[in-house]
Amino acid sequence: MMSGHSRLRAVGMLTGAMVLTATACGSTTTATAPVDKPEVLAAFYPLQWVTEQVGGPDITVQSLTAAGVEPHDLELGAQQVADLEDATLTVYIKGVQPAVDEAVAADRSFDAATAVTTIPAGEHAEEEHAEEEHAAEEHAAEEEAGHEHEVSYDPHIWLDPSRFATVATKLGERLATADPAHAQGYKDRAAKTAASLTTLDQEFTKGLTACSTKTMITAHEAFGYLADRYQLKQVGITLDPETEPSPARIAEVAKLAKAEKVTTVFTEALVSPKVAEVLAAEAGAKTAVLDPLESKPSGDYLSAMRDNLQTLRTSLGCTP
Repeated sequence: MMSGHSRLRAVGMLTGAMVLTATACGSTTTATAPVDKPEVLAAFYPLQWVTEQVGGPDITVQSLTAAGVEPHDLELGAQQVADLEDATLTVYIKGVQPAVDEAVAADRSFDAATAVTTIPAGEHAEEEHAEEEHAAEEHAAEEEAGHEHEVSYDPHIWLDPSRFATVATKLGERLATADPAHAQGYKDRAAKTAASLTTLDQEFTKGLTACSTKTMITAHEAFGYLADRYQLKQVGITLDPETEPSPARIAEVAKLAKAEKVTTVFTEALVSPKVAEVLAAEAGAKTAVLDPLESKPSGDYLSAMRDNLQTLRTSLGCTP
């Protein structure tokens, strides 16, 4: 049997231990309490890259399109639809992925095409769309009003670094609105990203100024913005990668290639090169890969675009 002194000592030790335990538990809970970050979904790689650059450590970013998958082929699973419903923001470009267009919430999405002036879909677009070129304000107004319309502009805006710089700036503003607590961080990183893209734009301008030919023959018409920005002439074998060109179209492009002394027909990583190889053989040209950056490259957006620049300079016979 414990003496009174011993009992008091035991109670004191137990009480002290309980206080220490409670204090430790309280401090642990406070120190490790998770901080919820805004969850942002990016439709495919270039938008994932710019969102990560602008969002930095203040958000979590997830791409809806896995690496190596052609974005136009995306079909959303049940979990991705649920993610779209829960996301703080979805960054996409209307017209690239119909499944995403249908699933995004208008009040929690950023259509990057609304940030810039777009250009027509291409020389093989339907006739009624051939002259269409609308400003970003008109496009945004249609989106806000909920108008259903067929997208007739070229969606590949990320292939013009100057336009993509504008996207970065507008995305910073959109994230700042969605998460005011970190607004300045978003705006600062947006400015830094835009500056990097402006530098890239200057490199393209300088590198593509003096070339022996300005005609670039591509597997499909993905490079309209690049051609528009740097005064090149894009000739796509097809409008989109899903279309099989007719023998007459191949013969037509091969004739043009010979007339304009084109030495290279550009293929893409995610598209079969067979048609381009047939055309190149008929035109007496070689093939080279020009990346439309629709999926994650081996490096990142900036390094892949610089690789594209070097490929263009070599293929078009550009001089310093």
